[in-house]
Amino acid sequence: MDSIDLRLIELLRENARSSYAELARKVGLSAPAVHERVGKLEAAGTIRGYRAEVDHEALGLGVTALIGIIEDSGADTDDVLAAVRAMPEVESCYFMAGVESYQLTVRVGTIAELEQLIVRINRTPGVASTRTAIALSTKWENRPQPGLA
Repeated sequence: MDSIDLRLIELLRENARSSYAELARKVGLSAPAVHERVGKLEAAGTIRGYRAEVDHEALGLGVTALIGIIEDSGADTDDVLAAVRAMPEVESCYFMAGVESYQLTVRVGTIAELEQLIVRINRTPGVASTRTAIALSTKWENRPQPGLA
């Protein structure tokens, strides 16, 4: 991966709908050359997908929370992960160092729905307890890291 590939990734993270022609102008290559490079980045798994950035509140998902899961000592990690993966409210899951085994980002419509989700997670075999923090507002998320190239 060279500086042009890094610049293409940066540009696509800023606007995944950019045309190959637009990307080509910005990196100083032809559109077919950019198309080939992006294709290679996709094939290698460096670019894993393209997503729409949405207004969660407009979709009825105005409550964002971070839930830390503490596994019990006899937990089957694969079973816990499978149960969490099956919960559509869970947007992301991170394996953590420290007391909590996992950190989840969840989105729900109401505090009552969050309470129901927390109860479901706590009833999952292998989960000893959870700790939850509710986001009051989102200042930013999914921010592209500048200066990759």
